[in-house]
Amino acid sequence: MARLMGVLFIVLGLIAIGEPLVAGLAVAVLAGWLLLAGGIAHAVSAFRAGGARGVIWHALLAVLYLAGGAYFVSHPLLGLGTLTLFLSVILFIEGVVWVVAYFQTRSGNIWMLLNGVITLVLGLMIWAGWPSTSVWAIGTLLGVNLVMTGMSILFAGAALRKLAA
Repeated sequence: MARLMGVLFIVLGLIAIGEPLVAGLAVAVLAGWLLLAGGIAHAVSAFRAGGARGVIWHALLAVLYLAGGAYFVSHPLLGLGTLTLFLSVILFIEGVVWVVAYFQTRSGNIWMLLNGVITLVLGLMIWAGWPSTSVWAIGTLLGVNLVMTGMSILFAGAALRKLAA
């Protein structure tokens, strides 16, 4: 079963890498539906919240989630652009954190510094090319993640079988 799941992840990852725009749009639409579900949950919670303060916060969050979800579902390409820009900022900040952590810990772990620099550069590349990077960034990164997850599942399963034998 693990082998099948690993192969499935790899195949899905390769499809996402081959069609990054389609994969990115799928992520944007999924994010929209999840936001809509979260908005409904907050709206329901507003009626159960104790006190005016809880009602107001849940109602405001419900409106925010519902508006964001409706935006992503009705305009997936614009939603993908928004997600891509957000991703570039996250990668940039993560890269800065890793570089700072390397110099603060003085661990000598060059991989920490390399990870930080590569992540920082990737964030800058996506931001510098935005909005055109929206066409490939999310879908490609999702595909790479799926391929790596599939490989991890295959190798972990092989290691466990070897260990059991």
